[in-house]
Amino acid sequence: MRAALRWAHSDLRTHRGEALFLVLATAGIVASLLFATALFGYATNPWQRTFAEARGAHVWLHTTPAADTRAVARLDGVTAVAGPYRTESATVTARGTRAAVELRGTPRPPSVGRPLLTAGHWLDPAVPDGVVLESSLARALLAEPGDTLALPGTARTVTVEGVADSADPPYRPGEQPGLVWALPSAVRASGGQVVGLRLDDPADTDYAVQRAVTVLGAGVVGEVSTWQQARAAAQGENRLLGQVLGLFGLGALIAAGFAVHGAIATRIRGHLRDLSVLKAIGFTPGQVVRIFLLQHLAYALLGAVAAAALTEALGSRVPGRLGDAVGVWQGLPGHTVALSAVPTGAVLFIGLTTGLAAWRAGRVPPVPVPRPAGPAGGRLTGPARRALGLRLPAALVLGCHKAFAGRGRSLATVARLTLPLLLIVVALSAWTTLDRFHSSPERMGLPTALTVRSDGAPSPSGTRALLTRDPRVAAAYPGVEVAALVPGQTGTIALRGIGTRAEPCPRVLAEGRAARGPDEAVAGQGLLDLLHARVGDWVRMTVGDRPQILHIVGRSIEPQNAGRVVTTSLDTLRENDPGVSAAFWELRLRPGADPRRVAAALTAAGRGHLDVHPVTNPADGLSPLRAVVAGLIAVLALIGLVELLTAIGGTVREGERDVLALRAIGMSPRQITGIAVTATSCTALAAAVAAMALGLPLARRLIDAQGGSSGIGAGIAQYPAPGQLVLLGSAAVLGAAALAALPAARAARRRLADTLSAVG
Repeated sequence: MRAALRWAHSDLRTHRGEALFLVLATAGIVASLLFATALFGYATNPWQRTFAEARGAHVWLHTTPAADTRAVARLDGVTAVAGPYRTESATVTARGTRAAVELRGTPRPPSVGRPLLTAGHWLDPAVPDGVVLESSLARALLAEPGDTLALPGTARTVTVEGVADSADPPYRPGEQPGLVWALPSAVRASGGQVVGLRLDDPADTDYAVQRAVTVLGAGVVGEVSTWQQARAAAQGENRLLGQVLGLFGLGALIAAGFAVHGAIATRIRGHLRDLSVLKAIGFTPGQVVRIFLLQHLAYALLGAVAAAALTEALGSRVPGRLGDAVGVWQGLPGHTVALSAVPTGAVLFIGLTTGLAAWRAGRVPPVPVPRPAGPAGGRLTGPARRALGLRLPAALVLGCHKAFAGRGRSLATVARLTLPLLLIVVALSAWTTLDRFHSSPERMGLPTALTVRSDGAPSPSGTRALLTRDPRVAAAYPGVEVAALVPGQTGTIALRGIGTRAEPCPRVLAEGRAARGPDEAVAGQGLLDLLHARVGDWVRMTVGDRPQILHIVGRSIEPQNAGRVVTTSLDTLRENDPGVSAAFWELRLRPGADPRRVAAALTAAGRGHLDVHPVTNPADGLSPLRAVVAGLIAVLALIGLVELLTAIGGTVREGERDVLALRAIGMSPRQITGIAVTATSCTALAAAVAAMALGLPLARRLIDAQGGSSGIGAGIAQYPAPGQLVLLGSAAVLGAAALAALPAARAARRRLADTLSAVG
């Protein structure tokens, strides 16, 4: 045991930098996996807990006021019903912030879909204008109990009595109206009613919706929302962040395992004589294997424990969503199990790769085997001899020959170094795609920057004139959005009519062509997946009691409503229903215009009659992804650094046998150093080229796959700028050269007696 500890201590002193980098890399990997676990828990559990406590409805049906909803309560599988509640669409303002809301007349706290009060109290009949705000709406309005909200265009005001959590979809400006519970007397201009269904088996949601729509009649059902949609909306970008962290964490763990495997294998080749001596003095093969295994398990365990301790102690203090996720995750039931299981799994994986490499150390014979007399790189190839004949620098030619001599060992080194560089290329692609959403939203499915809604004054023509009067507005497109029932009546989608045939709204298409003729439309990936359709198909949907048949001629990049959107011109919708009129305006701004400043100017010009807000950009909620990507790149760089140190050590150690021969033919120590530096640089260059050749297509496939699963659709992936790729490759090559220079120079200047002992 004492001899084993001495060996381990000596090896640690010799490779202190490599041990430190392994500990830091392991800590970074385990921390990223723990943050991913926290984000998954944060994305799912809070909503699930709210849904369970509130006895949330699995289906909400918005119908016309005349619909008889009593029949749905008798459907098989329906265990409870909420409502029907009268509803009114309205706009409220507070402290200069406007929000579209749905007033829901609720005489008493319902047993299904019950609001969970977080502040204030429930509605009091003695306060007829009192309301309770859903918590996400209250945050958007900065409202709290006691505040007064105005309804623009009317003389009405309402008083906030309470704030409550709900399992319903949260408020999203321009997409999802906020939920406001009010007394029935406060719902004056009733536009319909809503009824909630709680099911015995949530898996039967689609079938239950189909039967409910059949019983009520498709003509009276305006919109259907399900618990799956509410859960997806509540999870938002948290699940995507968790997926990114988990994917890169697992990739980094595999890269770290390969790096440890390569480091041990290289170290074994460099200590064959020492291992033989250990065997000769009585060490068994199992003891030799355990030396390497326990040593690297100690490194991995130290990094994993440090990551777990820091995440537990300081994770909740990380600013932004990551800190919030860790704080919520620490209060969940499975927190302790995950906190121990993730580090344990990482340590066991590194231990497995370590054991596979250390097993070779146990097979070293007790009698040293003479090294082959031939040069490490093999005989000179034809191109190398011709290059020397052209009087190219000998150090450059021999270094390139040494790196690309066709040995399997060299290829394995290139492959191990390629993996972390490949993951860095994928991370840079994710960063670039995110940046493109901010810098060029029109190329990512967001052709307009502002949405404007009017309360009816001024007139539509006057509203258009008012909007286009601002020189920063390039174009204003009238639009309308209605909920349409899909074939089979299992859910609703968004049917939009934006622009006219004379002045169409430009959209970025990933497939097909733009909609120009009658009954032509473009659809998002989420809609095509829902209807099992593709570009070129005709699709039928129902708006109220009117069927709408459209020819899908293109697939647009659609970042809103999970891609379940079909877009046509306003003229096409008017042909089917002449009563359709513009409900909002989409504004395209001139390059360089600030959407928020334009929105403020238009709001002031509208004198309280215009509701102007920026179009929601899906990248706005992914700001933590930048810090995540930066941290992952740092971890991957550490892993690449470990692999570079391993490759340098192997190159220098194997080059010791050639020092005498190179000196004998007149090469100086500087030239001998140049051979090792060139060989290492060529290895890094080959790995960088392979990483870019493999990483760019892989990044496109992964990002497009994520876009397809979220409904946005393929076609959003963006490659890093050529300058970034050149910088990455240059950093790898120059870093390899800088790291190799010092050990190669030391080996080239060793005394002849030391060199003879090394090769003897």
